[in-house]
Amino acid sequence: MFKNIYVPVDNSDYSNACIDMALEFAKGSDTTITSSHVYAAKMHDVRFRQMESGLPEEYQDEEELEKQRAIHDQLITKGMEVITDSYLDVPRFKCKSEGIPFVGKSLEGRNWIELVRDVKESDYDLVIMGALGLGAIKDSQVGTVTERVIRRIETDTLIVRNVPELHGKDNGSGKIVVAVDGSGHCFGGLMTGIEMAKKLNRPLEVISTFDPYFHYAMFNSLTGVLSKDAAKVFKFEQQEKLHEDIIDKGLAKIYQSHLEISRKLVEDEGIECTIRLLDGKVFEKVLQYAREEKPYLLILGRIGVHSSPDMDIGGNTENLLRLVPCNVLLSSKVFKPPIDLQAEESIDWTAEAKERLKKIPGFVRPMATSAILRYSLERGHSMITSAVVTEACENILPAGAMQAMYSIGDQMRDKMDKGQDPLEGMIKDRQEILYEKFQKDAEEHAESDGLEVPVTLKCGSCGAYHPADVVKCSVCGATSTSFNPVDKDQFAPSTEEIKDTTTVTTFDSVKVTWTQEAIDFLEEFPEGHIRRRAHARIEKNARVQKVSEVSLEFASQIVNGKAVIRKSEDGGNGSNNDSENGGSATQAVTEEVAELVAGQPDSEGFTWEQEAITRLEQVPKGFMRDNTKTRVHDYAKKEKITNISYETCVKGIEYSVQVMSEMIQNGATIEDFLPGK
Repeated sequence: MFKNIYVPVDNSDYSNACIDMALEFAKGSDTTITSSHVYAAKMHDVRFRQMESGLPEEYQDEEELEKQRAIHDQLITKGMEVITDSYLDVPRFKCKSEGIPFVGKSLEGRNWIELVRDVKESDYDLVIMGALGLGAIKDSQVGTVTERVIRRIETDTLIVRNVPELHGKDNGSGKIVVAVDGSGHCFGGLMTGIEMAKKLNRPLEVISTFDPYFHYAMFNSLTGVLSKDAAKVFKFEQQEKLHEDIIDKGLAKIYQSHLEISRKLVEDEGIECTIRLLDGKVFEKVLQYAREEKPYLLILGRIGVHSSPDMDIGGNTENLLRLVPCNVLLSSKVFKPPIDLQAEESIDWTAEAKERLKKIPGFVRPMATSAILRYSLERGHSMITSAVVTEACENILPAGAMQAMYSIGDQMRDKMDKGQDPLEGMIKDRQEILYEKFQKDAEEHAESDGLEVPVTLKCGSCGAYHPADVVKCSVCGATSTSFNPVDKDQFAPSTEEIKDTTTVTTFDSVKVTWTQEAIDFLEEFPEGHIRRRAHARIEKNARVQKVSEVSLEFASQIVNGKAVIRKSEDGGNGSNNDSENGGSATQAVTEEVAELVAGQPDSEGFTWEQEAITRLEQVPKGFMRDNTKTRVHDYAKKEKITNISYETCVKGIEYSVQVMSEMIQNGATIEDFLPGK
């Protein structure tokens, strides 16, 4: 796995933990461990000379002063060498007892400068450093030496943050977790993670995060600074329509594809992994995930997919390095997956469909292509025909929009054939031509026409939302058996709540109703961008899920996610000003009380193993979890099982999905899925 591991030491608890980790990686292989300690004899010499004027009078004589200088030089030089040798003896003896080759280095000079020089001049393939050293205090996050070194080297670097002697017994998941964003550095980290998982026999999980709320929050903030005329030019309504219909799901699909590519790479190496797609701000969601899961190791690309090549360390990586409670590996290794490794099966186009696509003006063709592909994937098409193109455009665009685009394309071609500027005479802005005929929200039209608003479905695999007629998830490719209807009654405001509501008009002229309790909850967040971001996240989810009133229950569910209470060193609640991770803006949410206790009979007389309880708790809390638990019970009864294991729970969940799918196809309503039905 690693041929030469480098471990700088300073006799701190973190340093000793680094040695133990290096030994764990090196056992049973031909790995060499190299350790160094840097001492600053010259600095002490300079400091002694600066203090000479303060020596007692009997030492001020020139002859005596020279004598003291010689004694001090000898003591400092020899003393520093003895200290360094003692520090290096710790890893030396540990390596000797394990039969691991060891090299010790005594370096003199400024610590971080000498460490950077040594790394750059040597062939180490992994550097292991403690997050903190002997100078650490209570509020320290990352030591200055460690931070200066990692910014200046390009070797894989593992930062030890979890020290059992300091932080107590590790009750975490033990996973090796790799965060991927499509960059060569993250995939390089994945390949390292695969080797580590094999070597240490630890579970491997790959996570990816996309942010569908950024533009919504940005549009909200713009409304306060743009004039009416400027707002008209910006076309908020059309912009948000574009994001809701195309871009958000497109982003989800991109990051899901990173996970699918990762899974295939892992499987090609002969092991298995789990994958997880997170939605939200990358730093926030990965930090929340790390605090909940407490992995053994989090692997991050040194720089991300949007970084310039000369960047020293990416922003998300730097922030996570400071705050996650687990060990972190910064991957400098770059790996690019094979081009033909695709996350989804390809969709073919007929010649007629390709011809129709060519008629769409070039500046909107990529967006139209993406929309048509998504529409086809959702409805299970493997071949895009001319009829499918028509269906997709009628579904996504307003009537006449495609004809308008074809007409524009014909006009541009005619002008080019005549040697004229293809844009000459085009009075309206190109975006206005594309978007000006977008209709109002489909649900508003359905309600005004007296039609029943369609059920919103949520993919049980990746969490994406879809209309009721979708047969395949456009993000992860799951079939309709994985879809669950969104229970809008679950978060409906109570009779008391509904008495006091406020209806606001969003930046794109959509009306959203908030209960006073939900507004009060939102106002607990610190004023400024944190509150605006929480507001955008809640409001956008309400619109996507077609929730008519934002209640306190809905708002807290959207913002809280799965956050649990965290204790600081003084016994209080951890804050770290991550208000969106907590139970309110000022206090973290308390850990929910599990209804099931491993080994003890539940209300139906079944006993559950801990792995089965953990799997059940992955189902969204509320009617979905209650319903799933009921279906697991039904499956266990059918199979005459009294002790529910992980395998039984999984089969019961599959049985639940199958039952739901059959009920939907037979015209079931939301009420039919409630417990007891």
